[in-house]
Amino acid sequence: MKNNRFETEAIRTQIERSQFLEHSSPMYLTSSFVFEDAEDMRAAFAEETDRTIYSRYANPNTSEFIDKVCKMEGAEDGFAFASGMAAVFSTFAALLNSGDHVLSARSIFGSTHSLFTQFFPQWDIRHTYFGTEEISKIEEYIQPNTRMIYAESPTNPGVDILDLEFLGKVAKKHQLILVIDNCFASPYLQQPIKFGADLVIHSGTKLMDGQGRVLGGITVGKRELIDRIYRFARISGPALSPFNAWLLSKSLETLSVRVDRHCANALKLAEFLETHSKVNWVKYPFLKSHPQYNLAKKQMKAGGSVVAFEVKGGLKEGRRFFDRVKLLSLSANLGDTRSIVTHPASTTHSKLSEEERLGTGITDGMVRVSVGLEHIEDIIRDIDQALGSD
Repeated sequence: MKNNRFETEAIRTQIERSQFLEHSSPMYLTSSFVFEDAEDMRAAFAEETDRTIYSRYANPNTSEFIDKVCKMEGAEDGFAFASGMAAVFSTFAALLNSGDHVLSARSIFGSTHSLFTQFFPQWDIRHTYFGTEEISKIEEYIQPNTRMIYAESPTNPGVDILDLEFLGKVAKKHQLILVIDNCFASPYLQQPIKFGADLVIHSGTKLMDGQGRVLGGITVGKRELIDRIYRFARISGPALSPFNAWLLSKSLETLSVRVDRHCANALKLAEFLETHSKVNWVKYPFLKSHPQYNLAKKQMKAGGSVVAFEVKGGLKEGRRFFDRVKLLSLSANLGDTRSIVTHPASTTHSKLSEEERLGTGITDGMVRVSVGLEHIEDIIRDIDQALGSD
């Protein structure tokens, strides 16, 4: 059926049933596929027919996962990867050449920052960062060899919001590829392609899986760009395993109901923290105090699962807070059913210099909370006792 709603497509998008007429898609745990005859095999490798050859190229389970995310994001095509960072690296590697330049938001995941600063210079791929507050003048940073604009929104870990429509217009004006990491929002809350993005990247490890079980990543978008990414990935081999693809596709069936609960809990936690005497500031996209609140309301259905706040007393009190947490998990992951607290300065963004961290709003006392699906009163109680009383 056409014109189904998001939740229906998430549940009803499936590969074709086998002769057994199973209700739930089976797992295709096979590395390779057989051919009917010599001509069938020749035509498949000549790409004259659309059929599975080898699971490094495609597999029925990865195809279902890709098809589902494409429908969610409004994308033409996609490719699934073994992790979110495999998706990020492969997207860059397939589309950039030696001598190219990338214009990137400054507030990005620490491993992506390491790609820009430690590895891409070896291949003469350069970058320029722009801050959230500088977005209105990013055209000044475009160089003759600029090929791509890259950004996360909401950002990690400071949950800042970037104007996707503005970035889309700039990219189109200058014929640049706009790539948006949509991991923090998920396709349920935000579809960057609607605002002009050419490609959208997700770490399936986060909200898509939602239970901290598997690694996975995906890039979706324009078919001609995905074809280049596919051909790079087909040779270099960062393919998603069939089992993980099956699990991620099943998890997407409950994405909407899970994210609704994540967002409701996160907003209540953010409102509580705004009134806490041991907290300097709180950032959450759907708090009215968030500097980009109106923009978040325009781009997103709800505020997401991540709340950032700063503990009074800096690093000393921050460490005390983490040592006192009882219910919540101390982990670097996010988007889990279980609430997680992270200290970005010493973990996910520890490879950044102090100047670089402060430039993206990461102070020594910043705490990132991935708000889970536990009862909100239990989440608040644990954070409250960990912060301590006056």
